[in-house]
Amino acid sequence: MDRKLNLNRAETFSFVNPWIRYFLFFFSFLFWVFSLLIVAMGVYAKVQKATDTVRDTFLIDPAVILIVVGVVMFFITFCGCIGALRENIRLLKTFSFSLTLVFLTQLAIAILGFFYSDQTRDALGKFVKKAIVHYRDDLDLQNLMDYIQKEFKCCGWNNYTDWSWNLYFNCTHENPSTERCAVPYSCCTPVPGETVINTMCGFGVQTQNFLEANKSIYPVGCADKAVMWIESHLLLVGALALGLALPQIAGIVLSQILISQIQDEITSVL
Repeated sequence: MDRKLNLNRAETFSFVNPWIRYFLFFFSFLFWVFSLLIVAMGVYAKVQKATDTVRDTFLIDPAVILIVVGVVMFFITFCGCIGALRENIRLLKTFSFSLTLVFLTQLAIAILGFFYSDQTRDALGKFVKKAIVHYRDDLDLQNLMDYIQKEFKCCGWNNYTDWSWNLYFNCTHENPSTERCAVPYSCCTPVPGETVINTMCGFGVQTQNFLEANKSIYPVGCADKAVMWIESHLLLVGALALGLALPQIAGIVLSQILISQIQDEITSVL
């Protein structure tokens, strides 16, 4: 009787903790669905563009960035989802390795960005310059620049005269554009009680000096405003960084625990 009871216990016992297994499955499944939504948003934004974007803007196209991020997330979370469900060591190892690689890459970028702040600023400046140059060519870039300038209450990268990089806003006398020497309306300071946005509020501003321009627009560049915002919101920045890191660390730890348990299970059978 005791021998039979011990055999039944041996048959029902498993080294794999079902709580860890199914938690990792639902954790991966949640982000897998989220990755599909990101890809769908990116594809929709790309398809809905009225005109073909300039090839030079491909790497800074928000729609392309969404698609790339979504595809990477889809691959990683798919491995975690199926690996946990099927107790597949190869898929779980792929999931853990990929997630570790992404986490270390983000950590390296953050550390390098902190210690090489000047080089980071120059790199971001090149990104913003391309966005300014192609402001009228790509609707997504236009909306992104307008959003940044409105939220940070800034204009251009270094200052408002950066908009001369754009073909339409260029302030040279040879420029035949009606928007010559202007800046986008997103640079303008809001007028109290204004119900209709005056999209011509920035016309001719580049010909004015800093004090004169300050009466109608935000003359300070977005580079300085971004630094000021980070310095005044260190707690929020830290919370966002922690919120980004914790799910990745949790996924790595859970997958490694599950891999170890599955290996113990295989060893016990052999």
